[in-house]
Amino acid sequence: MLRLQARAGQIRNAACSQLSNIKTTPHSGFKLPQGITRQYSTGTDVEPIKKLMVANRGEIAIRVFRACTEMNIRTVAIYSEQDMMHMHRQKADESYLIGKGLPPVAAYLNIPEIIHIAQENGVDAVHPGYGFLSERADFAQACLDAGMKFIGPSPEVVRKMGDKVEARDAAVEAGVQVVPGSPGPIESAEEALEFCKQYGLPVIFKAAYGGGGRGMRVVRTIEEVEENFQRAYSEALAAFGNGSLFLEKFIERPRHIEVQILGDHAGNVVHLFERDCSVQRRHQKVVEIAPAPLLSREMRESITRDAVRLGQHVGYENAGTVEFLLDKNGQYHFIEVNARLQVEHTVTEEVTGIDLVQSQILVAQGMTLPQLNLTQDQISLHGAAIQCRMTTEDPARNFQPDTGRIEVFRSGEGMGIRLDSASAFAGAIISPYYDSLLVKIIAHARDHKSASAKMLRALTEFRIRGVKTNIPFLLNVLKNKEFLTGVIDTYFIDENPGLFQFIPSQNRAQKLLHYLGQVMVNGPSTPLATNLQPSDTIPTVPSLPTETLDASPFEEAVKPPPGWRDVLLKEGPEGFAKKVREHKGLLLMDTTFRDAHQSLLATRVRTYDMKRISPFTAFHFSNLYSLEDWGGATFDVALRFLHECPWDRLDTLRKKIPNIPFQMLLRGANAVGYTNYPDNVVFSFCALAVKHGMDIFRIFDSLNYLPNILVGIEAVGTAGGVVEAAISYTGDVSDSTRKKYDIDYYMKLTDELIKAGTHILSIKDMAGLLKPKAAEYLIGSIRDKYPDIPIHVHTHDTAGAGVASMLAAAYAGADVVDVAVDSMSGMTSQPSMGAVVAATENTEFDTGLSLENVSSYSAYWEQARNLYAPFECTVTMKSGNADIYKNEIPGGQYTNLQFQAFSLGLADQFEDIKKTYIVANQLLGDIPKVTPSSKVVGDLAQFMVQNKLTAKMVEDRAEELSLPLSVVEYFQGMLGQPPGGFPEPLRTKVIYSDMCRRIEKNEVLKGAKVYEGRPGATMPPLDFEQLKAELKEKHGHVREVDVMSAALYPKVTDEYLDFKSSYGPVDCLDTKLFLVGPKVAHEFEVEIERGKTLSINTLAVSDLNKNGEREVFFELNGQLRSVRIKDSVALKEMHFHPKALKGVKGSVGAPMPGTVVDIKVKEGQTVEKGQPVLVMSAMKMEMLVSAPISGTVVNLAVTKDMKLEGDDLLMEIE
Repeated sequence: MLRLQARAGQIRNAACSQLSNIKTTPHSGFKLPQGITRQYSTGTDVEPIKKLMVANRGEIAIRVFRACTEMNIRTVAIYSEQDMMHMHRQKADESYLIGKGLPPVAAYLNIPEIIHIAQENGVDAVHPGYGFLSERADFAQACLDAGMKFIGPSPEVVRKMGDKVEARDAAVEAGVQVVPGSPGPIESAEEALEFCKQYGLPVIFKAAYGGGGRGMRVVRTIEEVEENFQRAYSEALAAFGNGSLFLEKFIERPRHIEVQILGDHAGNVVHLFERDCSVQRRHQKVVEIAPAPLLSREMRESITRDAVRLGQHVGYENAGTVEFLLDKNGQYHFIEVNARLQVEHTVTEEVTGIDLVQSQILVAQGMTLPQLNLTQDQISLHGAAIQCRMTTEDPARNFQPDTGRIEVFRSGEGMGIRLDSASAFAGAIISPYYDSLLVKIIAHARDHKSASAKMLRALTEFRIRGVKTNIPFLLNVLKNKEFLTGVIDTYFIDENPGLFQFIPSQNRAQKLLHYLGQVMVNGPSTPLATNLQPSDTIPTVPSLPTETLDASPFEEAVKPPPGWRDVLLKEGPEGFAKKVREHKGLLLMDTTFRDAHQSLLATRVRTYDMKRISPFTAFHFSNLYSLEDWGGATFDVALRFLHECPWDRLDTLRKKIPNIPFQMLLRGANAVGYTNYPDNVVFSFCALAVKHGMDIFRIFDSLNYLPNILVGIEAVGTAGGVVEAAISYTGDVSDSTRKKYDIDYYMKLTDELIKAGTHILSIKDMAGLLKPKAAEYLIGSIRDKYPDIPIHVHTHDTAGAGVASMLAAAYAGADVVDVAVDSMSGMTSQPSMGAVVAATENTEFDTGLSLENVSSYSAYWEQARNLYAPFECTVTMKSGNADIYKNEIPGGQYTNLQFQAFSLGLADQFEDIKKTYIVANQLLGDIPKVTPSSKVVGDLAQFMVQNKLTAKMVEDRAEELSLPLSVVEYFQGMLGQPPGGFPEPLRTKVIYSDMCRRIEKNEVLKGAKVYEGRPGATMPPLDFEQLKAELKEKHGHVREVDVMSAALYPKVTDEYLDFKSSYGPVDCLDTKLFLVGPKVAHEFEVEIERGKTLSINTLAVSDLNKNGEREVFFELNGQLRSVRIKDSVALKEMHFHPKALKGVKGSVGAPMPGTVVDIKVKEGQTVEKGQPVLVMSAMKMEMLVSAPISGTVVNLAVTKDMKLEGDDLLMEIE
């Protein structure tokens, strides 16, 4: 830094020596030598400005600063908290924070604070820029009252011209032709109807106190008048703080022509010719041209003369713009005055050579236009200029603004190109808080076509990465023949839409290239939850016998040693259970293939990595009681996020591991879903699972609701599987003060399950609450009463006491305990396999497993785990946490809650979520917590944190809150009946105050039935043949397993089958390729089947083309291949979504960020208070949105699958 300062000093001294005749004055900020600045003859009333503040931000602030620097005026910037790192702050000599704690826009509207900062820092003039306070007469007056100059018209002129009704009256008085319009603001839709009847249609509503397209509504039919009045009023009120509207006759197909004027205090007004601003989208300018092409001399003289006449009539000082509409018959009509500098002032500067900003400042100092050599005869045109507003908007997404970090920025420059910008540099952060303008590109040449050519060349040179821009759209405009003629109207954009086409390939290899290209262009197909990247290391598989199960069909494979599955196949379920009970030593179930990665890695482990270690597992762990590898959350996650079929996983692993029993988690009547199904679905599922190799079914119900468990027991028994009925453990049986879940509760459940015919009894400690003392007490009590029943204990190690608890359970009589391999154990997973093996070695509980083999097995999974770093729970959870004894969060849910919190923007509130989880559990009646009941508690906890609700607030406001769908369904009895029943009066409030009167009648209420018994008992059987026919119609060939998946997850299965059709066998890719795709110049191989290997080399990815596609180039088996991938960011159909109006009950907003999954109403439909109107989803959490009031849906603001932010407007009910 010192060397840099010294070098700067040398350069300064050298410059001074070359300008020896120019005297300089020391200045703490940047200041040009006096002789360099332009000198004007001045009068005695001129008061030079020494320090000027710009009450604005972005490129206009920088534009003014540059003008001031050339004039040796010290500059002051203000900036909001969100603009802390913005360039305009750095370009000023001084900068000051404004509006601390205020919303981003409100910060720049805080007049008292702006005035205070200006006075405190010796500012003697304020430039308002454009937007924000630029047309606020009260701001102009406040500046003058504080003894500062306002760079703009007088407050009275600002007020008068800002009121479109008064401006229109002034134009009439000045003899300027106006569009027929209302004489003043209209107060009601009825007045609007009268105007329409008098002047005819079409008409246009306009905000009386603002512009920019806000508050504008074109009405073409009489039926639209009332609704458009309401919408325009609401929009104007929200945008400008005043909803006043006026009506004008709508001019069809006009050109938008505006005249730049400049006036002084002596009454002189001149024009700087006109601009054509007809290229508009939704009444907002996109491209501006000066002068207006093909405008006759007579028309130019007439329209500019009228603009000057109006300026003189109102006593206009400083810069302003008079806007006209020129119709197809050659008649022009005044529409408004913008009493400020315009965004497009640049093109006027280019064609006249006049610096408008400096002219503004000099006029404000008191100089007259003649003193500035700005008389009308001295102002002439020189060539043509075009301005393009480059924005961070995606034209393929209906100009949806994009945000993020600019990764690459390369501009188009050269002769005739001017760039005005503020955030256009690599590393700049584009925030969602302000206007999306990135760069104003101005091209100047001899004529319109030449300027268009320069602009086209400059735009083509731009390279911007990281955020989407409207460059493709601007290029299309510049290439358009109609535009090049120069004669266009405001319908230009609407009548020239862009079309996008995509033709997918059909074969497997090309489909895989499409997938790889998709990931390279659009990012991971499965959402990554953290910033960590998958490891580059390919996990090393421990050595095996020379010929194993991987041998070809023509080779004789070495079979693994016999295991417990051989016993099951020989003895059957009853005989198997008997052998288990007779076994000496402790048996283990390995959860590594399911619950361990569900707890630690968000259930994201793929079949690809399981099957690689499977032969080793079969050979060295044959004496495992079972391997848990299926069911539970793995079923839908495989389809939803991993894009692989869970049935194929089961088949693959069964082939690789024929000797170890497989165990799955069956949610009783819920099968592997989160809701109830007809009984025939549960029975068919279990039969198909057994057919594909499943052996042991751990059957549970999330509420320990016996009727639901009995359905599962019967279904598994009928299918021929091993019935392992489970009790979901909660509370603390060793704590005599906790009465709800005491030993009597568990013993009664045990009695019922054994009576129902379970082969094996399971204690499912899903949250790791089973302390060693409790394990000894509970297992000992069961063993004493039932000496012959095998007991299997499952736990999680969240608190770190898992090994001790499992050993205590074994000592008390448990036959089987759950463990996970060491590198996949601990925390929310299961206790360490190695620890249990070592602790029981050479004792009566010896597991018979080799610690050496456990270590080799663990080494593989340690490397494999690094592949799933993006889902790693240790990003936020660094160790176990004994607070689970208080919050009772299940291990499998702990990580999911973290990821859900991340998705909902609540990552920093996870500790609050855990504490609120306790409160939510008590609100729901202190229930056992395991999927799906744990989801109910988690959803309610997140909802309470998101909306800052206490338990009392939930109880008091239950009727009006849009509670998560899972919570509503819980109270409706969709999960069954909780221990001790539902809490009242909360249940009654949630499902309507008259619920109690309707329960016995089982009437439809709130869109669903209310159940007092088993929900599935009354559901009609599913027609599998009809479902199969529907799937065939949508997807062509479907398998039996696809039909079964669709019966459980219809939408998810549809999406999976569509994905597979488009992208082929992505399960053949290694995990890093699958998750994040290859890098350029990455060579790799993909085995799509035995003996068929693809050799792929990634070559390049192209820029975005005009169709919103990127071309990705590969070398496939030595041949050049390419795929064109639609850029999903560029094509995503989103736009600025309006927010719900606070305090307006009928304005229904999104309670959380998420996706619209179902819309239950239509516009015009009558709804009752509390009626379900919409369902939203965030991750796997769904939320039911209910009508806050009774009325009619007048505006439906969303569509299905639309992604929304919190408080986005869903609908309006009147």
